[in-house]
Amino acid sequence: MSPTKIGFGILWPACWTGIPIKAVIAVIVMTMGLVHFEGRFGLAVVMLLISPVTVFAIPIIMAVFGTHFGQGIGLEILFWLSIPVDIWAFGLVGRTFFLERLRKEPPDGLGLAIWWRAAFIGAFFLPALWGAVSFVTDNAITASRSMAEIESLRQIFDNGLPIAERIGLELTIWGTISSALLIVLSLIGVSIFGQIIRRISEDCKPTSENYQGLITRWDLMRVPADQGLLLGSLAGVGVVMSLVFWTVLPVTTPHPHECCNKPEVQAEPVFKPAEALNKNAQRLVLLTAQIEAMERQNAETKGQIEKGKGKAEGETAKDSSAKTKP
Repeated sequence: MSPTKIGFGILWPACWTGIPIKAVIAVIVMTMGLVHFEGRFGLAVVMLLISPVTVFAIPIIMAVFGTHFGQGIGLEILFWLSIPVDIWAFGLVGRTFFLERLRKEPPDGLGLAIWWRAAFIGAFFLPALWGAVSFVTDNAITASRSMAEIESLRQIFDNGLPIAERIGLELTIWGTISSALLIVLSLIGVSIFGQIIRRISEDCKPTSENYQGLITRWDLMRVPADQGLLLGSLAGVGVVMSLVFWTVLPVTTPHPHECCNKPEVQAEPVFKPAEALNKNAQRLVLLTAQIEAMERQNAETKGQIEKGKGKAEGETAKDSSAKTKP
């Protein structure tokens, strides 16, 4: 097997084996406000969390090139807590790879042996890769801008190359050059890492089991001796991390200032048809009773008025008859 395949076969699974644990630690540290990532957030995540070979390379890059991925004591905490996670991930992936692919007995302390070699390689190779890619990228950007302003393009277009096409041309030129260099140097680094793993495997004795026995042994490696203890430990750690996260989580809900308080608006009550019908029926009964009372009152008033008119007419008739007598 080629050194490049060996390097990818161990480095890539080890990255994704340790990244969930590192991500939890990073989220807790960021929630506590101990670290603040700068503009290159994606690059910082790649360098800090994904790759297990950057534990010593990042301080060197920050010191030599003046590049800062973030600020705060959380960076140091994340560095130191990532070391045991990477050792565990290298040990788990390394034992599986040695048994399944190389058919070799994994030695004791394989995770630590792979980790310090990977960290040593990264401490020298990654700063060199960073400097080379940065230098080539800067020169490629300058060259692409010069190419976009050449006289032949000015003859094709009256006012030179349009802005959109110019941006696309520059990005294609320097992006292709930088990406090609990054891929080539990354393959060289992975090949060097794979060569070191091959040298470790040369000192190991071959396995005596057949392929079926290796698969059985590989599966049993993932079965803990005390499954209840492992399940309880994982559940306890998850509960503790959740409590810590919600405890240290800052208040991010916006609250209006005292001078800008809005008047309280009471919500309209829920419309209930049955109650509305009952209220309307009661109101109709009351209105009907009031109307009947008003009608009786009007009738009584009219009766009194008619009686008064009758008395007045009777008195008038008596007076007229008395006057007509001699």
